[in-house]
Amino acid sequence: MAIARLHGGPLDGQLLPLEDPQLDRLIVPYSETQVVYERKGDPEKTGEGDGPTEAEFWFVESQDDIDPSASPASELR
Repeated sequence: MAIARLHGGPLDGQLLPLEDPQLDRLIVPYSETQVVYERKGDPEKTGEGDGPTEAEFWFVESQDDIDPSASPASELR
């Protein structure tokens, strides 16, 4: 298994499971829209004994405007 480490955007700092460490783009649901992250750099920790492979993904865009003061949990209230 691999891990996607997200940077920027509404999911900054989140870790997501990544089935394919060679994947270049993630489209992730967020509230009632979707956000897009793209991989930057090569996967890290690719050896057998150094833990799960990690890939850095950076925020590119969202399908709709995102209110940075609202989180998905607060929008459900």
